[in-house]
Amino acid sequence: MSNKSDFIIVGGGVVGLATAYKLQLKFPDKKITILEKEEDVGMHQTGRNSGVMHSGIYYKPGSYKAENCKDGHRQLVNFSEENNVKHDICGKIIVATCDEEIPILEGIYERGLENETKGIKFLSSEEIKEKEPFIEGVKAIWVPTAGIIDYVGLCKALVIKVKSINAKSKFIPNCEVREVIADKDNTVLKTSREDFLATKVVFCTGLQSDRVAEKDNLKLDLHIVGFRGDYYELTKEAKHKIKNLVYPVPDPKFPFLGVHFTRMIDGSIECGPNAVFTFKREGYKKTSFSVRDTYEALKFKGTWKLFSKHWRKGIDEYKRAFSKRLFVKALQKMMPSVTVDDVKVARSGVRAQAIDYSGNMVDDFKIMKHNNNIHVLNAPSPAATACLAIADEIVNVVIQ
Repeated sequence: MSNKSDFIIVGGGVVGLATAYKLQLKFPDKKITILEKEEDVGMHQTGRNSGVMHSGIYYKPGSYKAENCKDGHRQLVNFSEENNVKHDICGKIIVATCDEEIPILEGIYERGLENETKGIKFLSSEEIKEKEPFIEGVKAIWVPTAGIIDYVGLCKALVIKVKSINAKSKFIPNCEVREVIADKDNTVLKTSREDFLATKVVFCTGLQSDRVAEKDNLKLDLHIVGFRGDYYELTKEAKHKIKNLVYPVPDPKFPFLGVHFTRMIDGSIECGPNAVFTFKREGYKKTSFSVRDTYEALKFKGTWKLFSKHWRKGIDEYKRAFSKRLFVKALQKMMPSVTVDDVKVARSGVRAQAIDYSGNMVDDFKIMKHNNNIHVLNAPSPAATACLAIADEIVNVVIQ
């Protein structure tokens, strides 16, 4: 077969492209083919996240998330500096707006110490004002290693690096995998373009990861459910109210970090996102709907168990999704001066969240090997920050 490669990476998001890069570094003479169903890189989770480089302060010490975020952050900064990817280590504050949030804030600080998050310190109300004059809080944590980055630009740089190491390697857009035929020696991928063959295939397909795994006859104990996050943006007249990154104290029962303020790499200030169940995995409008996506999500018992546990939170999020006034009210907890006129509707994204049969959100990264193929089944935040470290993990699985 003319379309034979040593490795195929399915998925042109940041985890897939980081994996292609690390595999090419490890095996510079091997041909790597990257297949992406969209017309360009980073068109789903990668290009629609908050654009933040996370410090690792939140995550359970010793977890994949904690270890890979710390290592990944270091690698990401180095790669960006060496390859002219736009980024800025601007720091962020995590703000407690009332005394009831202080114990949770202090728990985050303790986790940060255990995770060796550099330079963290508490801020008083007055010190918060020095960092962010329009933010009101009773106590905060200053996290100097957090930053912002152009993740789509990172993806493009990774493709360039792969091709520069081996001219035979290629990136093929508009190429959707429709069938996976694997034996003990090779895997054939039947796609929307043509057939491809490789000794080993790595699937990094995000919102479609469970479906693609099932095409490879992998038996799963989880299901991917999409959560849409809507963003607002501060108007030109109001953007001076935020200097860098401002986060609330998160609800410890959820893997989402709450509605926050983020200075983007282009200088705009985003507010959000919320987190609501979406009726379409790749649906970026409030009215987006897919019969298949909705049916599959709602027939999965774990989805209903999740809803039953957190229905109040879910209703609150939905109200906020359809009410600008309620969204702004959430922002006013940290910035009382922000008004409805200060924000305008911006973009949205959908997060792929793996849920198990008990209705639990799978909190950590999940990578499974099946025959010669590797499936990245769950790569929640901070996967973008940790992409190069996750890629190292995947390479280790590939060579086992």
